[in-house]
Amino acid sequence: MDGTASNPFRPAGRRSVVPSVTDTYIENRVRVQPDDTNNYASAHGGNVVKWMDEVGAMSAMRLAGSTCVTARISGLDFERPIPQGDICAIESYVYAAGTSSVRVRLRAFREDPRSGETEQTTRSHFVFVAVDEDMKPTTVPDLAVESDRDQRLRQAALAAERS
Repeated sequence: MDGTASNPFRPAGRRSVVPSVTDTYIENRVRVQPDDTNNYASAHGGNVVKWMDEVGAMSAMRLAGSTCVTARISGLDFERPIPQGDICAIESYVYAAGTSSVRVRLRAFREDPRSGETEQTTRSHFVFVAVDEDMKPTTVPDLAVESDRDQRLRQAALAAERS
């Protein structure tokens, strides 16, 4: 790709000079295979956390414009299992930024591949730190909250963080 074509995975419209909540929004899906499961034929919790961490880092990097590393995982709640054969859908977005830190809301859902029915299974908030080539913390831009969607997502993340 030459970098000039529009990206079908990004929201339509121009990207803000200051990245917005929506600019950092990512959904990713993983089909839960036998190698991903525990003794009870459901996704191993460690795999769910790994998938959440990977997608969360992508959201953080969209804001930071640089590599981000995991600094903290807050309130990791496993609410129900994801059976083998179902899809683990991860939702991730940045809702707050500090000097070098980025707070990301993460939720995982069980999705039936045949019907598309979903239910939340896991929720957490991760903190990532932006780092330079020497792995030293580096500053991140401000986070814009421009649209109604940005406001709804940010408010939902802040409310979930308090609960």
